[in-house]
Amino acid sequence: MNGSEIISLRHQLHAHPELSNEEYKTAQIITDYIGQYNPSRIIEGVGGAGVAVVYSYTNPGKTVLIRCELDALAIQEQNDMSYRSTYDGVSHKCGHDGHMAIVSSLAAWLDSGAINSGKVILLYQPAEENGQGAERVLHDDRFIGLQPDYVFALHNLPKEPMHQILLMTKGFSAEVQSVIIRLTGKESHAAEPENGINPTLAISQIATELAKLGVPTPEDKSFAVLTPVHINMGKPSYGISPGKGEMHYTIRTWNKSEMQQLKSRILKVVNEISNTSKLQYDVEWLEYFPASINDHASNEIVRQAALDSKLKITEKNYPFKFGEDFGWYSAHYKTSIFGLGAGIDTPALHNADYDFPDELIATGLAMFKAIISNILDY
Repeated sequence: MNGSEIISLRHQLHAHPELSNEEYKTAQIITDYIGQYNPSRIIEGVGGAGVAVVYSYTNPGKTVLIRCELDALAIQEQNDMSYRSTYDGVSHKCGHDGHMAIVSSLAAWLDSGAINSGKVILLYQPAEENGQGAERVLHDDRFIGLQPDYVFALHNLPKEPMHQILLMTKGFSAEVQSVIIRLTGKESHAAEPENGINPTLAISQIATELAKLGVPTPEDKSFAVLTPVHINMGKPSYGISPGKGEMHYTIRTWNKSEMQQLKSRILKVVNEISNTSKLQYDVEWLEYFPASINDHASNEIVRQAALDSKLKITEKNYPFKFGEDFGWYSAHYKTSIFGLGAGIDTPALHNADYDFPDELIATGLAMFKAIISNILDY
């Protein structure tokens, strides 16, 4: 494997992005590439479109799993490079193409004879962006049978210095949950709203009260963000006073216990205002991302890998506010997910003009090689 080959793979993945739960062509690109580096076996269809590539060695040892993500986002690409997305409205704006390239670059090294003990698994996970993939993988019997001792991952981070390693001692990412609040009253003629139950005032009151539940200071252990993302009520039909409304929110805290308390407070607000307004209500929770809590020993392995690779380390005092479904692995295995600085001037994640920096591939490869080597002691 040479640098131009793996960059070509990244560009191929970037040009052919697929949304969560649809990543079967992406998975095929990966299996076609990995096949030339003689894995012990390739397990396809893990948790959906997922792929687990297994390298088993002669001598006994630990099993180390390196995870990356297959899916892209529903964002129209604004860049105009030769490998821009070929699909309208879909593009790799979180850098999962780069993460896949980093993990795939391990294959040539794993096939080279450098390792002679234990087992290494390269996991290409589906559906990270909607929070569904990791949970499905964990419940797939073929994954359960792999029994990893450690699970590692990275995430590129624009607005952080290029090649810098970011370690998170209190957790990498937030506990995130989305919610739909549905309110049902009664339609009436717009000239006679008193003959119906219009949810407008209740929606306003709920939004006002939910805003009061926020604790925006990240250093606070009770940190909480409640973001309204969509509100829908009625139709542009001016003779009707509507009887139904919806409020969509994404909420986030630093841990599960704080999340449960926040959800209880939300339900209390909705219940009290709905009852006062004589509205029926329904609450649907969806798109759950458990907090990614790093294991201390695994974090120290990452730290040593960064030192071995002569990379600068920055410690973060609190997690990132975004969701990452790596937290599902954290609940079951010794894990660490770390940040890889993608450049101060690089467009932010999920920006339409973002593109994963190719120069990060070698840095990510060096980190994972060091992590694997330090555990398997080849």
